[in-house]
Amino acid sequence: MPNLVYVSRQKSKASHHHFKAGALNVLLRVSAAMTNAPLILTLDCDMYSNDPNTPLQMLCFMLDSKMSKYGYVQFPQRFHGINKNDIYGGENKRLFQINPIGMDGLAGTSYVGTGTFFRRRAFFGGPSSCVSAEKPELNPNHVVDKSIQSEAVLEMAQSVASCEYENGTKWGYKMGFRYGSLVEDYFTGYQLNCEGWDSVFYHPDRAAFWGDIPINLDDVLSQNKRWCVGLLEVGFSKYSPIIFGKKSRGILMGLAYSHFAFWGIWSIPVTIYAFIPQLALINGVSPFPKVSEPWFFLYVFLFLGSYIQDCLDFMLMGATFHRWWNDQRMWLIRGISSYLFGSIDFFLKSLGISTFGFVITNKVIDDEQNKHYEQGVFEFGVASPLFVPLTTAAIINFIAFSVGVTRLILGQNKLEDILIQLILSGFGIVNCWPVYEAILLRNDKGKMPLKITFLSSLLAFSLYSLSYCLTSKI
Repeated sequence: MPNLVYVSRQKSKASHHHFKAGALNVLLRVSAAMTNAPLILTLDCDMYSNDPNTPLQMLCFMLDSKMSKYGYVQFPQRFHGINKNDIYGGENKRLFQINPIGMDGLAGTSYVGTGTFFRRRAFFGGPSSCVSAEKPELNPNHVVDKSIQSEAVLEMAQSVASCEYENGTKWGYKMGFRYGSLVEDYFTGYQLNCEGWDSVFYHPDRAAFWGDIPINLDDVLSQNKRWCVGLLEVGFSKYSPIIFGKKSRGILMGLAYSHFAFWGIWSIPVTIYAFIPQLALINGVSPFPKVSEPWFFLYVFLFLGSYIQDCLDFMLMGATFHRWWNDQRMWLIRGISSYLFGSIDFFLKSLGISTFGFVITNKVIDDEQNKHYEQGVFEFGVASPLFVPLTTAAIINFIAFSVGVTRLILGQNKLEDILIQLILSGFGIVNCWPVYEAILLRNDKGKMPLKITFLSSLLAFSLYSLSYCLTSKI
């Protein structure tokens, strides 16, 4: 029978514990002291094995002499308990399935934090330049010749798990899982790729591992906000994929990693299109070309082209149309909430104004929340600041669409002048339908808190007043 060793690492206020990356490095050193096995599996606590053949599948890659530069094998994150139409986009099909397939055609996919088999040697420098640990017993080529229960091994394990052990060492910077970002998985995989290690994405029909997902909107958005902050930490560091990554692994890999690193930047166009055209419509201003103008067809082509491509990507990966629709809705919601707040948090922290920490994603299942989730009903319930821009956008889009239609009926506007704005407002209304339900039609615990509705209404009025002042001067 295999040994099962539980490690409770020491923490101290005098030494930074580096969150999950620090815990993984402790496990890396403790396992080196006990067995120093050449292969390592990282798995989140809420995931479990679903296929006993998974290690054998991994060995097909790791034992192939032609793949000696492969640092890790990444299996996709798969989740059980997802409701029929995946209302929160929890499957993250782009992140965990579609994009990794594309990166697999280059130097390999990114590390997603779980379901990953590593070559221990990959944590000690590039394939051609090994970085030696401060103790020879921790080096990947060291052979442990003592029993796992021997006094010397246990003493070594306790020593390397000390909270002060890493002080003055290369752990977290040149060795092991990397520090410097809240998304240690992305940063570590990226650094390993830059050091010369390749990786492989293996997606078997039978899920290798199953995991849990958050089932209420606040937890989903909070998780994405944390990811956004961590990714921006990498994107604006000296290891920025757009510069360092491009230099290390070429322009295509640099762009692939940059796509993730600058997630937060999507908040800019999403927020602009969620508010500006609608406010302009309310104030009788049209920033878009008329239907009769050639530029109109460019907007139509870009909108339909991008959405059709995205839908095809999803459906070719076995998803349904309803799941794709909910995923694109969640992408828009994240754009004006998680990405917006994450970007603000990051830039304020960069200026020394604000701080952020590691927020653990809640996976505890509440009976009523679970019932709503199974029914495909959005869960609001808590007065989260992340709901304010979303609710504000819902209010402004509804008012803009109503004003636009009223003016058409009264003959104050021509359809060709405001068609794009009407489409955008109508599109916003359709995507914000769960918000309207939560405000007007629900009386359960998952309804929109009155505080959020009031703040959003006040913000919507303020934005309208500001836009009115600006347009009146034009």
